[in-house]
Amino acid sequence: MTSLSPTGTQIHLTRGAVTAQIAQVGASLRGLAIGGVDLVARYPEDVPTPSCSGVVLAPWPNRIRDGRWSDGDTVRQLAITEPKFGNASHGLLRFTAYGIEQTDAAVTLSATIHPQTGYPYEVATTVTYTLTDAGVLVTHELTNRSSESAPVALGTHPFVTIGDADPRELVLRVPAATQFDVDDRMLPTGTSPAPESLRDGVRLGDVDLDTGFTDLDRDADGRVRHTLAAPDGRRLTLWQGGGFDYVQVYTTEAYPGQDLAVAIEPMTAPADAFNSGHSIRRLAPGETWTLEWGIELG
Repeated sequence: MTSLSPTGTQIHLTRGAVTAQIAQVGASLRGLAIGGVDLVARYPEDVPTPSCSGVVLAPWPNRIRDGRWSDGDTVRQLAITEPKFGNASHGLLRFTAYGIEQTDAAVTLSATIHPQTGYPYEVATTVTYTLTDAGVLVTHELTNRSSESAPVALGTHPFVTIGDADPRELVLRVPAATQFDVDDRMLPTGTSPAPESLRDGVRLGDVDLDTGFTDLDRDADGRVRHTLAAPDGRRLTLWQGGGFDYVQVYTTEAYPGQDLAVAIEPMTAPADAFNSGHSIRRLAPGETWTLEWGIELG
């Protein structure tokens, strides 16, 4: 482990041909490779995390309109962390330095959401990155340490790639039936059918996305599988387990060192869910919620 980065201590994991790098700040997955083939888009060690790359998003992912939400009969006001659009964005742990417990092939990072303005609850969180022969398994736990039920949602923000393949030639497949329509502040206004082309597979260079999706197809094992395929046949799979009923897909030409980058973001709730109530989970005092997702090369 080293600690000379603005993203804190850097954790390096190895299992056979699989390697990973995790940053302490935001508990972010900032590197994953199999046999030297990068599956997560890397960025320079001396810069802060770009575009929330790999960060754990809790107790909500995405945006809350005006940072204001109704908690029963109480209206709560969060800090505005997305000034461009006037929203509270991506939770309360984005810039937190997590505690670390590491072995060679796994690491558990822990952080507590303490009661604060706009969110008067205490929620203990952990995220465990475990290398497998095929990639990485990621396990999240959220435990309510408050004396009353706490509203929670969770997301994560990995940018994925396939080694030296031209990102514009990669084919993206997202098995979703429904997409969220948004206004000029990127807040949901309704839903519409997701493009059939995205279910079949679209060339990454032909799309411009910052879009949430739901009504996801699950395989027999209960997992949703999104894929990114290279022209030479290599294929990355990002899967999300039970509880992750939403996904945000974001493309950008502003990612460091990448002509084009794509984030596939598993989420348990959509944008502005603290106001809509969609899929917000109320954890009882002492209750723990466990969630899993992962990345594989096949």
